[in-house]
Amino acid sequence: MNPILLDFPEQFYTERLLIRMPLPGDGKAVYQAMQASFNELKDWMPWAHREQTEEDVEANMREAHAKFLTREDLRLHIFNRETGEFIGSSGLHRINWTIPKFEIGYWIDTRHNGRGYITEAVKAITKFSFTELNAKRIEIRCDSKNIKSRAIPERLGFTLEGILRNDGISADTQELRDTCIYAKTTQD
Repeated sequence: MNPILLDFPEQFYTERLLIRMPLPGDGKAVYQAMQASFNELKDWMPWAHREQTEEDVEANMREAHAKFLTREDLRLHIFNRETGEFIGSSGLHRINWTIPKFEIGYWIDTRHNGRGYITEAVKAITKFSFTELNAKRIEIRCDSKNIKSRAIPERLGFTLEGILRNDGISADTQELRDTCIYAKTTQD
């Protein structure tokens, strides 16, 4: 089946969160979150090393919206369900619709750290992937040195399938890094 023909919810809720596809107009909130979080994210996110304007981020939001509609990439934005405040970004990437399998990525606005929002979001996105998208495999890949990122799949019962040595390069492009591969499958 052509993935563009797949119908599934464009938003869903958890106890504390609204998780939805990116929309035109999200750029301002995402830009502000990025600005507040650069110091923490620069160790892990290559985009945190590029100067971006609010207009650049808005253009990226519109591209992400289009890719969601074509099912090429399913970025998801995370909002506080009560206040509507932007908390972070996640999504389903490196999609293989034939299997189907997805990779979950995530980052959080530093101002919301330590409250369990990303764990709650990833748990819901994993469930969404299995129930709504008929996923057979969900992966989370992260730098082996990123202890906070590694804690999410470990907390949610993903299996560490392996560590790929010298698989990536640090976000600042200064050193080789190892990549942890965590996964959940329909057999787990």
